[in-house]
Amino acid sequence: MTTYKLNSAVKAPTPSLLRASQIGELSYINPELQHLDDKDAILVMSFGTTFKGTRKATIQATVDQIQSAHPDTKVALAFTSHIIIDRVKANEGMQIPIPEEALDQLAAEGYTRVALTTLDILPGMEYAYNTAVFDHYKNKFKKITMGTPLLYWMGQEDQRDDFEQFVEALKTQLPNNKDDEAVLLMAHGTPHPSNAFYTMIQTRIDAAGIKNVYMYTVEGWPTLADIVPRLKRDGIKHVTLMPAMMVAGDHVTNDMAGDNPDSHKSQLESEGFTVSTYIHGLGENSAIRQIFVDRADEAYNLLTSNE
Repeated sequence: MTTYKLNSAVKAPTPSLLRASQIGELSYINPELQHLDDKDAILVMSFGTTFKGTRKATIQATVDQIQSAHPDTKVALAFTSHIIIDRVKANEGMQIPIPEEALDQLAAEGYTRVALTTLDILPGMEYAYNTAVFDHYKNKFKKITMGTPLLYWMGQEDQRDDFEQFVEALKTQLPNNKDDEAVLLMAHGTPHPSNAFYTMIQTRIDAAGIKNVYMYTVEGWPTLADIVPRLKRDGIKHVTLMPAMMVAGDHVTNDMAGDNPDSHKSQLESEGFTVSTYIHGLGENSAIRQIFVDRADEAYNLLTSNE
């Protein structure tokens, strides 16, 4: 089960209650368009990046894998960052659509059923944008579905445990730390309440018995400054900085691993640590990519089901 079902004891739910109960995968069937033939597409939505190399190795690699899993279905890509779209167009001459433009194009091409899937790590502001797109466009198609991000369910109420799955995939790229060595996982952070997911990841890493792996964020909590005292308390001498982001873009190459005095690498060195850097986004991890493929499969399977 990857959707939430309203308690059957509720006999006459109001539209507001029905909307509030839409947790997990989303699905909408437009009764006015049921006469149309089925013509299916999958729209992959990503924040995007201006870094061409990591875009190919992460975002495009995942899209290609989703396409391979659905060879007879159109798979399209959209970026949710309007700024990145503008910069990619200016620097590369390539026009990547926002989700709204991509859906308008799919409708113009005669696609009647669309499965939306996301390359977001957690259900923060970007995922809220995606679900808003779902709401605004659901009446334009015969049927539309929306999948969940990498992390959503925590094993509650018989749902799967996305965090356990993520930690198992993450383990495939983690080194075997000695007692005085650590990995610092740099996440983005968000003003959205889902920033709490980072604490959940840390809890699951610790519960899995993975030694000396600490998570911090660029724009959320905890910050690097929150982690440094823990490193000193635990006797850490050497740190490997590793992104917990889909791509290795500007935050990774500059904020995390840059040589400027304000970079995380430089800050840690000034605190007496020796530092190594791992410049690979999560999308380069085949186990992580497979989870995103699974999420796309779920959205597509719901699209083609009778639900």
